[in-house]
Amino acid sequence: MAIIKTTKLKRMIAISIIIAITSQINMNLLISDFRVSVAIILFPVFLYFFDELDTIKTGVMCALSVYLLRVGIHFIENGSFIEILLAYFPEIFFYAFYSIFFKIFSKTITTINLKRLLITLILSDFLGNFIEILIRNLENFTMLNLNVVTTLFYVAIIRSIISLIILNSLKFYKLLLLKEEHEKRYKKLLLLTSDLKTEMYWMRKNMSSIEKVMGNAYELFEKISVKEDSDTWAQQSLNIAKDVHEIKKEYGLVVRGIEEITEDKAKDKGMYFKDIINILEDSMKNEVKFRELSVDLIFNINKNFYTTKHYYLMSIFRNLIMNSLDAISTTTHNVRISFIEKSIDEKFIFIISDTGSGIKECDLSYIFSPGFSTKINYKTGEINRGLGLSIVKNIVEENLKGTIKVNSTENFGTIFYITINKSELEDS
Repeated sequence: MAIIKTTKLKRMIAISIIIAITSQINMNLLISDFRVSVAIILFPVFLYFFDELDTIKTGVMCALSVYLLRVGIHFIENGSFIEILLAYFPEIFFYAFYSIFFKIFSKTITTINLKRLLITLILSDFLGNFIEILIRNLENFTMLNLNVVTTLFYVAIIRSIISLIILNSLKFYKLLLLKEEHEKRYKKLLLLTSDLKTEMYWMRKNMSSIEKVMGNAYELFEKISVKEDSDTWAQQSLNIAKDVHEIKKEYGLVVRGIEEITEDKAKDKGMYFKDIINILEDSMKNEVKFRELSVDLIFNINKNFYTTKHYYLMSIFRNLIMNSLDAISTTTHNVRISFIEKSIDEKFIFIISDTGSGIKECDLSYIFSPGFSTKINYKTGEINRGLGLSIVKNIVEENLKGTIKVNSTENFGTIFYITINKSELEDS
């Protein structure tokens, strides 16, 4: 966890240095004599793309960096800085309050559309600028006339539009990189699927061998029951033992082959949590459409972070949502399945809930047991393997050192609470 905090601090320092340097590069707008620095254009871009950082702390660090650099340059050029300390000081309030307003206006936004993002940028810029001007003119409020306020608003619009253009350009570039990354993952997935198909062939072959051993074992049982051909019992028992040993060796090779595939060929870098949830959301919506269910899927994330435990998280969330979908029939309507991520202190809390049929109280203590299932097809006699929740519990508690709890009321719905320490999931 200390490494993660150090990394975030380094990023905030790097951003504040870049903002301070670019604050010395000015652009002239055709509105009055208002000075616009490149830093003010880049500042919201950094706040948006580095949303895993503390917005307000980043803003304050940028404000102090800009202030200290301006004072330092003035000292180098003029040999003194006492008289300029107060002159540059109000600029600190612009960056600080910009970051505060940006956090307030974008707090409830998970996927910001262009219109709402532009409004957020304009309001943050205008209010931050207004507070700076207000502090600069504490002794003379009459200077804050309608023309000044109008000018501030126009400047905020122009700067925000430029920032939005840069943001969109970077997002487009990111999409190109993401597309390339997806193509690489798809090629890797094809190789992975091909190798797994080979291992499945050996598994099917061994299933036939198991059927043969079962037949031989039952035949021996019948002979022993009627005490027939007792002189062949020993040899037949030995043959069964040999066959079981061969099957065990075959399955050992299969397991080793699958482990090599999943650990080596499927090995890749981590992912950002937003990307994991985007993939999960798309796949679940396709599943709902394929099953022709009337389900409203809601995904709400609070904090984005980078993790190398993406396979574990995908397995957990997908199993739980699939479990909810399995309990819904095509005749059921107005069902809602929601995924909520919360960040509280040093823990992540993931809440997966549905308004489906719920779980019977007598079954609640068994739902995490391997083999337990309430999903039986009474027409075919087939029963679900009952491994989904068992696997989820094992991954959460054993692999991620977390906890999982469930609350459910029959005919009202089910809620799963998963709590995992941030140190187990976050990577620098």
